[in-house]
Amino acid sequence: MIDDIISRLISSDKLILVHGNADPDALGSAYALAMAFPPAVILPVDGLDRTSKNVAGKLGIETLSELDREHSLIVVVDTSSPEQLGSMSNIEGEMIVIDHHCPSDKWGEHRTYLCDDSKRSCAEIVLDILERAKCPIDRKMALALCAGILTDTGHFRYANVASMRAFAHLMEVAGLGMEDVLTLTESPTDISERVAQMKGGQRMRFERVGEYIVAISQGSSFESSVCKSLLYLGADIAFVASQRNEEFRLSARAKQDLVKKGLHLGQLLGDVGQETDNDGGGHGGAAGLVGMGDAEAMLNICMQKSMAFLRKLK
Repeated sequence: MIDDIISRLISSDKLILVHGNADPDALGSAYALAMAFPPAVILPVDGLDRTSKNVAGKLGIETLSELDREHSLIVVVDTSSPEQLGSMSNIEGEMIVIDHHCPSDKWGEHRTYLCDDSKRSCAEIVLDILERAKCPIDRKMALALCAGILTDTGHFRYANVASMRAFAHLMEVAGLGMEDVLTLTESPTDISERVAQMKGGQRMRFERVGEYIVAISQGSSFESSVCKSLLYLGADIAFVASQRNEEFRLSARAKQDLVKKGLHLGQLLGDVGQETDNDGGGHGGAAGLVGMGDAEAMLNICMQKSMAFLRKLK
């Protein structure tokens, strides 16, 4: 499949799509593909997250704010389902999907779907493609891919041997130092995000199951950041959701020891998505759920399912 993907990337004019509020893994993967296989343009649906904006600014990565024209090939990277493309979810045309989340059947049988959920980042899959195609990797491409690996592994907290090797290989081929990557991804937390974290703590509810704590909270923004802050406060599993009219957005995080014991938040939220006709998925320790419905009700469902998992642990 990879050889077929490479031949199509070489021969086509490409639109590279990434999910809304795109993180550095999505941006870095898209940028490396665009540079390796021109011509290509990058469209992050609903923009970039705070860290990705810094990466784009420091590396001079240009992205579109809206679809400019028709392209012969659409490449979707680091996006677990069509719903994560928002207004572009129904886009038609020849499509290649490259992802590392829990596999989904929502892309349809007529799409070329390359998904490897053993990879800790989409950047690692893109690196495999570049190496197979014998594409030269310059300093900016290597930095972008390293930023994706670094952030998606939680600064290596969730890394495996393969992700560490990929990161080291990129540093070696581009002559990078660790400080180069850290400088690229580091950015101060702005006041609005800090306020959201504080409000998340104020609105938190939690339940205890044995030695474990499940926490839920509802806010209006920065759901993933608030999730992480709840883990720092002492939760083992955290769910944070926001309501936007009839729509909601929910993020989930869990400590790695529970993931090693069998917890998979991507599957849990995928199940909730199927039961509520919404879209959920992600990794073992980090996942998301979006769709139509009541945010508080979704939080309660997630809490009950995670508590049921904890009760089964010995």
